[in-house]
Amino acid sequence: MKNIRNFSIIAHIDHGKSTLADRLLQNTHTISDRDMKEQVLDDMDLEREKGITIKSHAIQINYMANDGMEYTLNLIDTPGHVDFSYEVSRALAACEGALLLVDATQGIQAQTISNLYLAIDNNLEIIPVINKIDMDGAMIEEVRDQIIELIGCKPQDILLASGRTGEGVDKILEAIVARIPSPKGNPDTPLQALIFDSVYNSFRGIIVYYRILNGKIRKGDKVKFVSTGLEYEADEVGILKLTLTPKEEVNCGDVGYIITGIKNAKEVRVGDTLTLANNPHPEMIKGFVEVKPMVFAGIFPINTDDFGELRDCMDKLQLNDASLTFDLETSQALGFGFRCGFLGMLHMEIIQERLEREFNQTVITTVPNVSFIAYATNGQKITVNNPTEMPDPVRIDRIEEPFIKAQIISKPEYIGNIMTLCLGKRGILINQSYLTTTRVELVFEMPLTEIVFDFYDRLKSQTRGYASFDYHPIGYRESDIVKMDILLNGDKVDALSALIHRSRSQEFGRKLCEKLKELVPRQQFQIAIQAAIGAKVIARETISAMRKDVTAKCYGGDISRKRKLLEKQKEGKKRMRQIGNVEVPQEAFLAVLKLDE
Repeated sequence: MKNIRNFSIIAHIDHGKSTLADRLLQNTHTISDRDMKEQVLDDMDLEREKGITIKSHAIQINYMANDGMEYTLNLIDTPGHVDFSYEVSRALAACEGALLLVDATQGIQAQTISNLYLAIDNNLEIIPVINKIDMDGAMIEEVRDQIIELIGCKPQDILLASGRTGEGVDKILEAIVARIPSPKGNPDTPLQALIFDSVYNSFRGIIVYYRILNGKIRKGDKVKFVSTGLEYEADEVGILKLTLTPKEEVNCGDVGYIITGIKNAKEVRVGDTLTLANNPHPEMIKGFVEVKPMVFAGIFPINTDDFGELRDCMDKLQLNDASLTFDLETSQALGFGFRCGFLGMLHMEIIQERLEREFNQTVITTVPNVSFIAYATNGQKITVNNPTEMPDPVRIDRIEEPFIKAQIISKPEYIGNIMTLCLGKRGILINQSYLTTTRVELVFEMPLTEIVFDFYDRLKSQTRGYASFDYHPIGYRESDIVKMDILLNGDKVDALSALIHRSRSQEFGRKLCEKLKELVPRQQFQIAIQAAIGAKVIARETISAMRKDVTAKCYGGDISRKRKLLEKQKEGKKRMRQIGNVEVPQEAFLAVLKLDE
């Protein structure tokens, strides 16, 4: 065990985690030059296309150190985007140390600090690394001062490296061996392993990834999942190289996988403890955080007959992404579907893409919203995740909405733009401080509703990409929230309803009606699109009817004959409007997400 090191790479998005991981694998000859490609650990098409890491990826490296000993390094590469911080927390739970990567051209950014605190909470040994030192705009001395101020280390503790050229990678490997402690655990006690990830394989069932804290696991052992109490036989155990590598046993302190032929997704939980059935460990592993979804949206199959298939796909996807939560939901307009909880808008977009690519499921997503708390006049507390759950306004005493503390780090010249954006989103400035002469930190308290849609994109465009953004929830506060309905010819389309602050409702309603006017196809009759709060209509657009020219065959002659034909047409239109129904195309539901474009 003294020759094992478990570590993660943590950083803000785009600071070069995956590139550095590539160099670590190359330098230790874990991967042959023939198999080498950029972002080698990112195995999803989406990750490669967007250039971001979505899933944590574990791999085992064998390294011959300068002291002549061979070490086993278990590396877990983590995502950097705020929406995937749950992945980071799970990876850190399986480690003793972390490489804190800071981009030499960007300096410390919001997610760097956030991930650092996660690592400190897990009592990890932190090795600071300044990456991208070969870039033209590298500010090595400034960034070194920022790191010393942030974590209070000595200047000689900070390593310099370049993930692109491979410079400094040898020093990082030596530092991992020298500074990160070996795992503590007793190989002779009963098995106790932490499950930190799982993935569904259509041939082999569910593959579970774990880190052994005490004991060992052998092929053929009867294992038990503590929280569900279910027992299985270990058909195959092994370690994680670039592919799964079977072994006869996995020892204490190691990271490995187990295949037991489980087919039901509900039977495996991330954060659960794995032990032996005949000699169980007396206690569960503590300290695993429950995921808290930030944004809720409905996901519905385009064809209602596909609902059963979609449910199976959601179960399999949840295995691989433990931060996705979902419950059954029905909608008058869309039929059966799911109310899903996401960690943010990027997370929601990724889930939708993965459903389409990995499972061939084309889905409709409803307007995303956050979770509100309504207090009824009789004192009852109601959690509202969905506009249809909102009680009658007469019965509501007050409504509370979730607030977040937002931390924005940027250059001083963009302070005005950031202030305008955040105050326009009902933000309250709490603190403004200069980290260095060229970096300023702004702390706002804001309603979560306001940052759900387009906040991150607009922040990036207002600051030319220089601002970094991180947030965490700080509780609920009373607010003037109303339910806005969209009516087509007087009928409510429940999938387009939204919960919104009263001050923003008129502008939002008007934009939505204008957008729907472009997207809803014209009919033989006039269609009225209205946005309403209760009985009060706050915005309206009208789609004019397509008309057949019934008077075309009348040449001259008496006007009364033309009038008679027009009256007859008018009656027909009136009757058609009463019985006609309006089909809402799928683009209309997606358009709501892109109102400000």
